[in-house]
Amino acid sequence: MSKRNTQQAKTAARERLRAERERQAKKDKARRQAIVGVSIVGVLAVAAGAGFLVMQANKPTAWEAAKEAKLVAPANTSGKNGTTVVVGKAGAKKTLELYEDPRCPICASFEQGAGEQVKKDVADGKYKVQFFGASFIDNAASGEGSKNALSALGAALNVSDDAFLDYKSALYSAKNHPEENDDKFKDDAALIKIADEVPELKGNKKFQKAVEDGTFDKWALEMSAAFDKSGVSGTPTLKMDGKKLEVDFNGQKGTPMTAEQLTQAVDKALKA
Repeated sequence: MSKRNTQQAKTAARERLRAERERQAKKDKARRQAIVGVSIVGVLAVAAGAGFLVMQANKPTAWEAAKEAKLVAPANTSGKNGTTVVVGKAGAKKTLELYEDPRCPICASFEQGAGEQVKKDVADGKYKVQFFGASFIDNAASGEGSKNALSALGAALNVSDDAFLDYKSALYSAKNHPEENDDKFKDDAALIKIADEVPELKGNKKFQKAVEDGTFDKWALEMSAAFDKSGVSGTPTLKMDGKKLEVDFNGQKGTPMTAEQLTQAVDKALKA
């Protein structure tokens, strides 16, 4: 082979090697850029995820938001913030004050034992009833069922006094009332299902929407605040003319829990 041919072969080989190195360099650069790009996307995704979690953590709960919401008081209420709930005939001279928490198991026992007698007395005009709703069990046992049930009771009261009383009875019934540590009433679906037992509320779209939308959530908080300011420390508590209605239990005073005990305590108060 001539020297010229040998030199040309070497030059061609060097050119091929240079071209290959350039191609490899471009591939390496592209790979590095891809890695950096993916890393940046990953960092941004992590940052976005962390930001979302922080935002969700800082987002107010429905009940925190309700504190700042516009107050909507149900029909058939009066007084400051609509927290005066009085049911009965205008001609009834006396008013029975009834303090209850929807999650309270003793309240459920009272309603099951004496609730129908209360409704009968109110219908007969023997006395009116002023209802005070509490939600302290939500704090004591953790949850939101008391507040949510109060809101649903507001939705029932917005329909009528009778719907309110009948719905309250249904909530406290042996069939529907949960154990104190069971926050069953936090679920709107459970409250609506129970409401189907009340003729005026069964399939009532307006009532159901009010429950699901939390229309009376703010009102429920105001009702609970009114209870907290009442000076009453436990539920159920019954008062007439500012005095507790109590009966004797083997030397101990306590809230009447049966229809007979209620009648005994009320008749005594009415004569006073």
